[in-house]
Amino acid sequence: MKPLAGITVIELARVLACPFAGMILAELGARVIKVEQPRTGDETRGYEPFVGQDELVRDELDEEALAAALGHERSAYFYAFNRSKESITVNLRSAEGQQVVRELVKDADVVLENFPVGTLKRYGLDWPSLKTLNERLIYVSCTGFGQTGPYARKKGYDTVFQAMSGIMSLTGEKDGGPVKPGIPVSDLSSGLWIALGIVSMLQGRERAGSGAYLDFSMLDGQISLLALAAARYFALDEVPERLGTEHPGRVPSASFRCADGGYVHITGADQHWRPLCQLLGLDHMAHDPRLQLNSGRVLHREEVMAALSEATARLTRDQLCSACDAAGVPAGPLQTLDEVVVDPHLNARGVFGAFEHPEGGRFPAIRLPFQFEGLERPDPGRPPLLGEHTDTVLSGLGYSAQRIDALRTAGAI
Repeated sequence: MKPLAGITVIELARVLACPFAGMILAELGARVIKVEQPRTGDETRGYEPFVGQDELVRDELDEEALAAALGHERSAYFYAFNRSKESITVNLRSAEGQQVVRELVKDADVVLENFPVGTLKRYGLDWPSLKTLNERLIYVSCTGFGQTGPYARKKGYDTVFQAMSGIMSLTGEKDGGPVKPGIPVSDLSSGLWIALGIVSMLQGRERAGSGAYLDFSMLDGQISLLALAAARYFALDEVPERLGTEHPGRVPSASFRCADGGYVHITGADQHWRPLCQLLGLDHMAHDPRLQLNSGRVLHREEVMAALSEATARLTRDQLCSACDAAGVPAGPLQTLDEVVVDPHLNARGVFGAFEHPEGGRFPAIRLPFQFEGLERPDPGRPPLLGEHTDTVLSGLGYSAQRIDALRTAGAI
């Protein structure tokens, strides 16, 4: 059995943060019914990269023909955040479509939505409206800035939240400009927060006997990641500066360039200082009384980093990693993605899986990072085709084939 077996989630969400949360819940065993716009679906169905895109581009199709050939079912972006779900198409602007959602909600456990503030209220699909149909309903509204406050109706995307939260101000090389992280950290971390919030609310519901509402702001979620930077500010009134791969309060903790052009990231505590110096041939620094404690190494950061950088540059990446491992010094190679996917440890752990897609074929997937004992391990399921489960889901609500056809003709589904 999977941990969330028996839980039903209605996902009125699109793009990344909420779909990522929905996928986590789905692969932990929840039934996640993704409600999409008829004909177009979640807009990420049209986002690059596409399976088979290279072959079609080589055929020199024009933009319209290429879009038609790719359709709605080949976006690897969509695949990444919508595995293991069901898809139904519903026009939320139509009264009949709104009624379909209400019927779904009556027996659901969770509604997950990320519409702009006030949109679902106009459709009668907001929390106050739906909780009257299901007193045990868990309802999550995810927006950029929350339902209240002066920014509530402000528009934003992942990088806007990175900028406004201060995360981007911390990222980049010394004396350089701000740099965004290489992944959409605001979207992904928001998805994790949302999934945690839903699991917590489900547990709370069992004790309280009634549902609850979560107003989640993606900006709030990013602020919560600033705990360590904020601690320095609160304690020292210090606004952290960009330090590249270095740590503001620990030396050494940085990436060092090696003789072959590779990099190794080394992070050590006081007990690692002498072994590190010895493996690098820096015996004089190993016994320097100024440098035995981290506070002293932070004080003499430039001297320490210069010596370590010069010494590590004499070894290849593999030589330095092996030497650190042998000496018990925490270190790891900076790997590119093509190296990560063939990493023997990750493959031994079964980190990577795959699914079979009717149009995309066999496609690799990164598993959820849970290895349970006593519960079933989550496996990657395939993403749904657009509207693939509409008829099945509506039939389960008691809709006849004739009624479903009539709704489709009316443009409600």
